[in-house]
Amino acid sequence: MTDREKTASRSFTSTGLSDPILRALKALGYKEPTPIQDQTISPVLAGRDILGTAQTGTGKTAAFMLPVLDILSRNGKTSPNRIRALILVPTRELAAQVYENTVNYSRYLKIRSTVAYGGVKINPQMIRMSKGVDILVATPGRLLDLYRKNAVQFQDLEVLVFDEADRMLNLGFQDEVNEILGLLPSPRQTMMFTATLPEEVTHLAKEILKNPLEVSVIPEEITLDAVKQYVYPVAHERKTELLLKLMKEKGWLKFLIFVKTKNRADRLVKKLIHAGYIAQAIHGDKSQGARTRALAEFKKDKASILVATDLAARGLDIDQLPLVINFDLPKLKEDYIHRIGRTGRAGQAGEALSFVSPEEFDSLKDIERLTKQVIARVETEGFKLDPPLPESKLDTRPFKAKKPKKKKKKEEPC
Repeated sequence: MTDREKTASRSFTSTGLSDPILRALKALGYKEPTPIQDQTISPVLAGRDILGTAQTGTGKTAAFMLPVLDILSRNGKTSPNRIRALILVPTRELAAQVYENTVNYSRYLKIRSTVAYGGVKINPQMIRMSKGVDILVATPGRLLDLYRKNAVQFQDLEVLVFDEADRMLNLGFQDEVNEILGLLPSPRQTMMFTATLPEEVTHLAKEILKNPLEVSVIPEEITLDAVKQYVYPVAHERKTELLLKLMKEKGWLKFLIFVKTKNRADRLVKKLIHAGYIAQAIHGDKSQGARTRALAEFKKDKASILVATDLAARGLDIDQLPLVINFDLPKLKEDYIHRIGRTGRAGQAGEALSFVSPEEFDSLKDIERLTKQVIARVETEGFKLDPPLPESKLDTRPFKAKKPKKKKKKEEPC
């Protein structure tokens, strides 16, 4: 029996969740738990630590948030500036998304929650913290800012969740994570969710988790099988020209496009607008309000094209997105999975196109090695390279684990 068949045979009622949460799930239209939810909710209710391997789009937020809400609703109360559960996330977008879900799931509970991230004024966040909250969703940097201003205290902490731990460490938050862990009380219930398990994440899990239940939803089942992938060889300086040609020929109406840098995102948006298309950028230099509006308009079809940096790759919650374009290959090969994971969701078919210049061939090789496949190539008339992009030869060797990155300079604040 497959994971999907097992899941279909169960309901949220069988997980042990309380009636108010089940009412909220019914109101939200949730019918059966996803595999990650089915395997996680009951053990969390029983007090187990969890190491979950799962990507965005698998339902992992509900997998940890539903039982956490249930646990906190049973007893206990908040005190000024104190929190009972901390959900630590790497980016603003993910923080906002997790908080929104928390509010929806707790609509019939007397649970107080809030969210804290950088890029916006800290005073309103301090005011919300003054009465204390049951659940705080926060990015590492802003959490430490609140702590240093005596706006948050950890004595009453019962539950800690690391969401997208690998992304957190890849973004250079190792020092902040270590500092935060040094401030938190023990014992506590701890959960860690990650899309990949590099050495630094495995090491962190061994440090903070006690006899964890390991739950895994295989990434290939979520994205790779559902997404048709293609490589378009093209000179670096002709990528915009190729994009405009394909848009005209194929009649694409709505898609998400990823670029390497904030400046590149802004320049591409200007070129698309100049060509008569509706496009917006979402990246770290945009205010949170601007980013939220851009995503909301894209979801409502007011904007047909959303141009994003990798900062947004894991925080975007978009249903039925048929196409993702990698205008530039990502700096981190793992981010390719998270990029294309924005399409091919919930049983829908999707396409992921990658514009690859000769300078990016090594990155392409790493991506193919990671995904264990040679990606099909599409030659476009008038854009053929001379010399051509080298042929791919699949490298089946495992990658050597990298040491944790030291924090230097954050290009995009979270």
